[in-house]
Amino acid sequence: MRRLALGLTTTLCLACPKEPAKEAPKPAPANAAPVVAAVKKPTFDQLSRLDFNARAQEAFLPLFWRDDNDGNKALEPAELAVLWGPQNATRSTWVDDKGEFTAAFVAAWDGLVKGVDDKALPADEQKRLGLVRLELSQGRPTLVETDLSKGTDEDRAVVKHVLDAALAIERLHAKQLGTDTMEAKDPASKALFHRNQEPFCVAPRTEKDEACTAIAPKPKRIVGLYPAALQEDPKFCDRLAKEKNAKELTGHFSVVVADGRGFKAVPYAEAFKADMEAVATSLEAAANALTSGGEKAFQAYLRAAAGSFRSNDWEPANEAWVAMGPTNSKWYLRIAPDEVYYEPCAWKAGFHVSFARINPDSLAWQQKLEPVKGEMEKALAALAGPPYKARDVKFKLPDFIDVVVNAGDSRDAHGATIGQSLPNWGKVAEKGGRTVAMTNLYTDLDSQKALEAQMASLFCPALMKRATTDAKPAVMSVVLHEAAHNLGPSHEYKVKGKEDDEVFGGPLASTMEELKAQTAALYFAQWLVAKGVITQDEADAAVVRDVAWGFGHVSRGMYTASGKPRNYSQLASIQLGTLTKAGVLTFKADEKAANGSDVGCYDIDFAKWKPAVDALGKRVLMAKGKGDKKDAEAMVAEFVDAKDEWAKQRDVITERWLRAPKATFVYAVK
Repeated sequence: MRRLALGLTTTLCLACPKEPAKEAPKPAPANAAPVVAAVKKPTFDQLSRLDFNARAQEAFLPLFWRDDNDGNKALEPAELAVLWGPQNATRSTWVDDKGEFTAAFVAAWDGLVKGVDDKALPADEQKRLGLVRLELSQGRPTLVETDLSKGTDEDRAVVKHVLDAALAIERLHAKQLGTDTMEAKDPASKALFHRNQEPFCVAPRTEKDEACTAIAPKPKRIVGLYPAALQEDPKFCDRLAKEKNAKELTGHFSVVVADGRGFKAVPYAEAFKADMEAVATSLEAAANALTSGGEKAFQAYLRAAAGSFRSNDWEPANEAWVAMGPTNSKWYLRIAPDEVYYEPCAWKAGFHVSFARINPDSLAWQQKLEPVKGEMEKALAALAGPPYKARDVKFKLPDFIDVVVNAGDSRDAHGATIGQSLPNWGKVAEKGGRTVAMTNLYTDLDSQKALEAQMASLFCPALMKRATTDAKPAVMSVVLHEAAHNLGPSHEYKVKGKEDDEVFGGPLASTMEELKAQTAALYFAQWLVAKGVITQDEADAAVVRDVAWGFGHVSRGMYTASGKPRNYSQLASIQLGTLTKAGVLTFKADEKAANGSDVGCYDIDFAKWKPAVDALGKRVLMAKGKGDKKDAEAMVAEFVDAKDEWAKQRDVITERWLRAPKATFVYAVK
């Protein structure tokens, strides 16, 4: 026997019978196509949908497996979403004009299936990357997709220009955060840096690990709003507040710089001129794209906002913004510097974008609350007591919006703002501003399944029967929370001539304002039952979801790794701690939770709910109305900082809630 070159085997035979003669093969026609061996078509079924999305995030690929509607557990081109982000990815890179995956996608898929091997790297780098991946694993990529396939050319042009402006806002906010000159190198670290908008880890299991960073060695936490040398002093905010020109230095729309004699404030429009102009140019392009004549209010806002980015005077944009609404535009856009929670002094407004389409259901809650909003103001005034007096409130009730994209300070590493009342300062704010509720967040199947599992791990079986993943109770609470920002003693309210920032200090003022709004939401749910606006069943459903909402924020911890208060976590702990102390929320240590495995679960005494919430509302509103910093600090001391039984219960809540990764929202336009 001998082996042929092709690896086949033949046998020699001297006396074998002769085989019939074979006809010589006919030559192929000159124009015949060459014979090509069949190549097996990739099946794209080696990864589950959740694994693909997690690995794509880790590899910093702008790809998301949307759904598996045909149930074949294989990724199809029609099921792939291409994400918005710094990669400026286009669908044609991954899917060709015939609707087939491109070679680039096949290579990306193969890389995800193969995975990453760090064994050749130094031990310290292996450790760092392991922590980076642990950080990323605590956020579940959650798609928010806008379908413009049936939209007009005008719609698509407007969206393109606004998304361009959003990328410029990302650059602006990076400069505020002081991260604009930093750069991660490997894909996982780039993914962390992009998701968190900084190299630092923020997820509960990794935020306090000093080795967890997207950049090695780990850089210092220095924002780009104050001189770096000044920030070496942990009390630099107090120092600036005592300067002779403190009013200018603590202004919301400027950067503080050293001038050789002290410090001065430089307006955003001057400090960030190039990027401010880039935003303005894109907004003007969006305004010019509106040629159909049906979007006059939106067009006016786009032009006014462009002007404000050049002038640093935000009132013209605010005026045009509140003039928009569901009756005169199908779009929602807020592009401005607004919230201050992200920076250590809580003074400087962060640049952000919230771009959305108006949800037609907006008018339902407006119709319910419009007739009673004056009475709502009087109700909070009664809780606050003197010196606060009820005002003639003229704010617009919440608009419901379906988010297209969040960017800058609105794009969180985990979760997202689901309601907002803006602006925070100025004449428009004094008139009431505008309030919105985001209705298409957490409505996806993955989020609903995760929430159900989280509640079942903490609720007793009887309470779990009253729980729902339906968005309606949560939306009601968001609406009431955001409406309450415009009611009672708010940011603009002065007691003894001082606004809340001056009375409480920036971080505590923010916590107290959010505590006021969320406590008012709990209060108003029952108040609306008495008014016949909603049913008791609707209010009770909101009670259960509000407790679950509080569990979610408590699980994040009370302070960041740098020691900054988490406003929502602290307000949730104050509320839940108060309800526990009042015997409303009870932990049954020996009873199994609704999931049948965890021992120890929570129940709610609905009969005690309203009296306890009324008492909490009175305490919080009085502290705000009187400027009682001592009582505000007492609430934090008792329900946030104390090492007591409630603190131990928070540990149980945290362990169970964090079993499910938090939603990390990613955005796509179809």
